[in-house]
Amino acid sequence: MPTLEESQRGAAHALSAEDLQRFVGTVAEPPRVARYAVSEAMIRNWAEALDDRNPVYVDDAAAQETGRSGVIAPPAMVSTWIMSGYRRWREVQRARRDGVVEETPYSELLFLLDKAGYTSVVATELEQHYERELTVGMHVTCHYTIDSIVGPKKTGLGEGYFITLGKRYEDAEQATITTEQFTLLRFRPKETA
Repeated sequence: MPTLEESQRGAAHALSAEDLQRFVGTVAEPPRVARYAVSEAMIRNWAEALDDRNPVYVDDAAAQETGRSGVIAPPAMVSTWIMSGYRRWREVQRARRDGVVEETPYSELLFLLDKAGYTSVVATELEQHYERELTVGMHVTCHYTIDSIVGPKKTGLGEGYFITLGKRYEDAEQATITTEQFTLLRFRPKETA
């Protein structure tokens, strides 16, 4: 009887380029809408956690001296506004463990990779282009697409697939705030001796 590892290895060979490439160019999932508006409290927490002493993030007067109406959020903070929270993360992990697949292309893609043994993940690259500043009161929405899938590739972590997600963050008027290319590696961990 084959071991789980042998079964996973066999399943990995069952993945074809067509299985994965059909996801490229698709909308990954419904837009993620921020649960909360951009707020001074969260900006302060971020700046303090990163020891970022730029006064335009924490001092209205300093921000106004630069021509702004008040404090702004650090640009790299854009993704924090659309995070769904720990409860949702636990629900997703529980569903994955139970083999439940949400009806989105991204969930279906991850399910195929899980089934083939590519269960581990690491972020490998992030590139953001900022078009507007994040101001207090702004509501952020993010649109996701699956831009590319490359692999399988042998890496130091194990064999895997590089998935690049395109993200466009917008305000309530649908004006672009930030565009992003986020690449992650879904891999089958190397065996340890």
